[in-house]
Amino acid sequence: MVKKALTIAGSDSGGGAGIQADLKTFQELDVYGMSVISAVTAQNTTGVQGVYSVPLDGIQEQLQSIAEDLRPDAIKTGMLFNSDTIEAVARFIEYYGMKQIVVDPVMIAKGGASLLQSEAVKALKEKLLPLATIVTPNIPEAEELTGIKIETMDDRKQAAKLLHEMGAETVMIKGGHDPGSEEMIDLLYDGQNFHSFTSNRISTKNTHGTGCTFSAAITAQLAQGSSVVQAVQVAKDFIQAAIEEDLHIGSGHGPTNHWAYKRTKEKIGIK
Repeated sequence: MVKKALTIAGSDSGGGAGIQADLKTFQELDVYGMSVISAVTAQNTTGVQGVYSVPLDGIQEQLQSIAEDLRPDAIKTGMLFNSDTIEAVARFIEYYGMKQIVVDPVMIAKGGASLLQSEAVKALKEKLLPLATIVTPNIPEAEELTGIKIETMDDRKQAAKLLHEMGAETVMIKGGHDPGSEEMIDLLYDGQNFHSFTSNRISTKNTHGTGCTFSAAITAQLAQGSSVVQAVQVAKDFIQAAIEEDLHIGSGHGPTNHWAYKRTKEKIGIK
């Protein structure tokens, strides 16, 4: 049976993040990808030049079209932009009893542009986090959601516990924004235990779309029936390969290489 994954997120005209990154990742991990576009951005590797939200009716009709004919096995949310959209997505998930929900709380672009209106943070915490199978903030996003400053691993653990208390089933706080180590450590909390996922830190500015791609890879694996820990490990391997095999395109923060993971597996003879 073909497994299906849905991304509810913004469009990135540069192709490195958002809907475009998600669909590329779904394809590379052998799930059928579908999309609901919440906003359209004008952006490239140098930054975000404009953000234009899709009217709420358009978002709701996209959601309904998917639910009535192509029910997904897993869903990820990315840039939802405003509180009305967040509340509409939460209602959709609850009404249709959707399972395997990955919440990537996209707030700030690589270039610093805000991608989530301030009043939407409250809706994200109150409406969407309680529905999450896993939430995947980076350190700045975890700080914004919890209100605590994160400087140490103990701070990360405290933030993960707070996010779990907000309702998320599992919490993954990514370590890409922690410059204090040559290793990059992503921390997963399942409500009882912590799991660390470690990789070598790659010195490159071409990391646009890493968060979107990572959460999309988790979504694809959950759609195929993997456990959260298994899904995170594949996602970690996927994004590591995507960063290591740099595409070298654009003059700013370039995108990652979405086909690198399969090539890496082929080289070492893994199907």
